[in-house]
Amino acid sequence: MTETKPDTAGVIAPPPLLYAGTLAIGIMLEYLWVRTQGFDMPTSLRWTVVPLFALAGAGLIAAAALRFRQAGTPAPPWRPTTAFVAQGIYRATRNPMYLGMTLIYLSLTVAFDAPVALWLLVPLTILVHYGVIVREERYMAGRFGVAYLNYVNRVPRWL
Repeated sequence: MTETKPDTAGVIAPPPLLYAGTLAIGIMLEYLWVRTQGFDMPTSLRWTVVPLFALAGAGLIAAAALRFRQAGTPAPPWRPTTAFVAQGIYRATRNPMYLGMTLIYLSLTVAFDAPVALWLLVPLTILVHYGVIVREERYMAGRFGVAYLNYVNRVPRWL
């Protein structure tokens, strides 16, 4: 009997779940256990940062999702990729969806006044890097070869 390798990136978990779960844990720790003094920032700045980061993040995710839809390939990394997308926002960053999720995460840490959730962004970023991005890049290189490797050399991972 032969084993067939699954045609997916093999990410450790859906990235939105990683972000949402880490944020929820950070907010719960903030309010139920650690109880920091919160962010020392004026209210006007807080309510400028929150929508600015949230809208920028949502815009990046929407622009990336649109490119995937136009290419006819699924966006979720746990599904097989059928096309290599390098147009639009993907000319500026290889991971606009994760950059967008990070911006939304940051906006929510400020909105909930939860520095503990902000601190958890460091291990979350490491987890996303090794558990998602590195696996996706290995999968994409295997699937699309030199074209993808040239893209990696041309376009930065985050910005």
